[in-house]
Formats: sequence, C-alpha cells, structure tokens
Amino acid sequence: MLAVITSLALVGLEGELVQVEVDLTRGLPGLTLVGLPDKSVEEAKERVRSAIINSGQNFPVRHIIINLAPANLKKVGPAYDLSIALGILAADQQIKPLSDTSAFLGELSLNGAVRPITGVLALALSAKKRGLDTLYVPMDNSAEAASVKDLTIYAIRTLKELIAHLASQTLLNPVQATTFSQDQQQFSTDFGDIQGQEFAKRALEIAAAGGHNVLMSGPPGAGKTLLSNAFPSILPPMTEEEILEVTKIHSIAGVLPFGIGLLTTRPIRSPHHTASAISLIGGGAWPKPGEISLAHRGVLFMDELPEFPRSVLEVLRQPLEDGIITVSRAARSLTFPAKFILLAAQNPCPCGRAGTPECTCSSQELQRYQRKISGPFLDRIDMQFHVAPVERQALIKRNQGETSHRIRKRVAGARVRQQKRLSGTIACNAEMPAKIVQALCKIDNATEHLLIQALEHYKLSARAYHRILKLARTIADLEASKEIAGQHVTEALQYRVGFQEEYV
Repeated sequence: MLAVITSLALVGLEGELVQVEVDLTRGLPGLTLVGLPDKSVEEAKERVRSAIINSGQNFPVRHIIINLAPANLKKVGPAYDLSIALGILAADQQIKPLSDTSAFLGELSLNGAVRPITGVLALALSAKKRGLDTLYVPMDNSAEAASVKDLTIYAIRTLKELIAHLASQTLLNPVQATTFSQDQQQFSTDFGDIQGQEFAKRALEIAAAGGHNVLMSGPPGAGKTLLSNAFPSILPPMTEEEILEVTKIHSIAGVLPFGIGLLTTRPIRSPHHTASAISLIGGGAWPKPGEISLAHRGVLFMDELPEFPRSVLEVLRQPLEDGIITVSRAARSLTFPAKFILLAAQNPCPCGRAGTPECTCSSQELQRYQRKISGPFLDRIDMQFHVAPVERQALIKRNQGETSHRIRKRVAGARVRQQKRLSGTIACNAEMPAKIVQALCKIDNATEHLLIQALEHYKLSARAYHRILKLARTIADLEASKEIAGQHVTEALQYRVGFQEEYV
C-alpha cells in the first residue's frame, strides 16, 4: 500500500512542497528513509516509531520505505515527523487517505506530543502560494501561521488528537485569524528625559523619518548611548507587509518566541564588537539570516564602531547600498533582505578626548584609530555628526524636553508622505535609487550651485550627492513641504560634513 502526504521544506525565506511517499513492502521489518535527509531527519525514524505506539496505534511489522520528494532538495530539521507518521498510518490503512491540498508540519516527541518548529510563517505563506488550503501546525506555531489569509489553520497538540480529528471522531476548530494590531510598546528611554542635545535629537528625528544611517562621534559620557536607547521610541509603526516580513525572518532564524504570533514592533539588534562577519551577514552550512537581516525594517546599533574588525565592517558595504545580502555556499546561494537603519557610535580617539587639552593620544594613534573605518564605508552613512558633552547648567535645570510621542507623530506623518510619493517597493527616502532621486528631489539653480560648491570643498562623492538630496527630501517631508528649499539642503549638509569639520 502506498500513501502520499504533503509537507513543506524551508529554503532560505521560501517554502518548497515536499511529498512524503510511504510504501509498505514485504521483507524484514525495518524503515528506510531516502530523499536527501540530514541527520535530524534520519533520527525521525525512532521518534515516529515511539510516537505512533504511544498514541495507541500499531506500528507496522513490515519493511517501510519513505521517500522525501523531490530527491534533489536537501531536507533539514524535524518538521517532517508528523507527515512521516501520518504516511505510515495511511499506508497501513489505520487512517483514511488524506487530501493533497492539506499539509502537515511538526516535530514529534516520543509520547506523541507535537512540538513547535521554526519558519512556520514562511511555510504557511508558501503553502497558500502553491495552492494548498489547509495547514496543520503545532499549537505553539498556530498564531503566526494564522496571520496568512485564506488558509485554514489547525493547531495540533498530539498525534492522537490529530488522528481523532482525521477520523471525524473529535473535530478540531480552525484557528482564528491573527489580527494586525500595533501593540503599545513601553520604551526604557524617552527623548523627553534627555537633557540638552537638541542638535542630536533633531538629527535622529530626521534619520527615523527617512530611514537614514547615522554615525555619532563624541567623548565618553556625552550621551551617545542614551540617545541610541531612546531612538526606537520615535520610529514609525510598521505596516502589515513589514510585520509579516520581520516575523518571517525571526521565525526562520529561530529567535521568534513560540506562541506570540506576530512581531509588531521594529526589531533592534545590538551586536557586540567581537561579533564575526558570518554572525552579522548570516551563513552556516545551511545558511540562516544574520544580525543585519534580523534588523530588517528596524535598527542595527553598533556601539564603539572602530572596535569592530575592519573586515567585519567591510562586509556591510553591499547591504548598506542594496538592502539585501547574498550568502553563497557550496550547496546553494540564498538572498536575505537587510533594509535597516545603521545607528553607530564612536569615541573621537582612543582616549575619547580628541580636540581638548586632556587628550593623551599621539597623532599616530589618532590616525590609526580613524583608519579603522574605511572611506567607502563612511560614504554610505548619510548623517555623521559630533555629540558634544551636555553643559552642566542643562543637567542641573532638568527641564522636560519634547517627548518621544510627539516626535514619533511627526516621523509617522513624514513616512506617510513618502509612501504616497514613492512606489510600494520603496518604504522610505533612504531606499530611493539614483534614478528616483533625480526625478523626485529637484532643487532650484541657486541651491544646486550651493550644493556643488560643498561637494568640491569637502571632496564628496556622487553617492554623497544623492544621499544629501535624499536627506533634504526627508527634512522637507517633516515640514510637509512639497518642494526641497535651500534651507533643507543647508541643514542636510550640516549633518553630512559636520563630522569632517570637527576632525579633519
């Protein structure tokens, strides 16, 4: 007797259909598993045997051949346990043949309980795309799977429970669709609690509104880390499409907590300066997303930027430009999204007191420290500015500054204006390619002349020219201005060349 059960395999960020073919033949009792399984799939033989017996079913005393088709696709992980068990029971006629428009996912424990797996949202989206109408998933994965519209989701606790449902003995209710509601997130730091630093606050507001990369330089204690901690509190809410993108990546990487459903707040990733290049961009024998992909649609905060190895920083150049990262391995190449805001902080020199009488660094030490970050890398950072220490009077007065809530409302309004002007594939001004910049970021002749003079004086690149225009467009959006005026370009230049004026 031959039985075929549908499952799904995860390949990068997408799912591929897998047909679990089970055949019971004459011969010595045993189980043969073929179809390019890895070690975790091979071990399913023992898990499935115990799960079937402990669920009150008979394990066939026959020779069982299981093929995971297509055979040229490597099968990784325990997600096939449930479909293998059902295939054995169907081939032995202990359950009825199953619909080919239903798919089954889940790891089995020895007592028949169904354990959660990773990447369920990506697999559910692929199931819908490939014409399936029903998906059976572990209970802890049901919330994320239920966010896919027009797909019936059943949450399974045990193999015994599923068998009773398939036999129409005890029917399960489909999981209710997950709603896309924005949670009221509590932030540890509010902009209103930060004394002084009005220039830096304004810069971060612009960065949040347009999705621009930022590098803050200043002495220890100036407030760089405090500003960075407050930055998430002014980011605009995610769209429904962004929520699905972010949740899918975190689910595939195995960092999405089971049972929570969707991630509705923008991700904030803070890798330590000892992080390797692979941990940042992703990889492994079977590539998984790295820190830059986990920060997709959110923030990648890199504190003490010069302490990161130069080789690690250089791998970020292509993602900062293109918003994607392609990881190539012997088996295959996979592309992961990486559209994030880079928020970096550094001291101006090893002792942190450059430009003051207290600085103890020699000129050679200062040059060596600054050379740790390459010019091409810096060229991809839109805003580079100095954070000066807060005056003691401002600290003593403790005046309440503008709250994050008010700033966030302005940022969200600017994002809405950008999305009306841009196509659906471009989320913010920072993502505009050069061709779109030329079409949407026009300036008058006097402003153009001013910008060209600045480019010549500061020896700025063509990339910097386009980034300054995008920055000016964001400043105009915050003021609800349809045109880019001279003052918008002038302010954008301050954030671009102020760092050079300070230390060059």
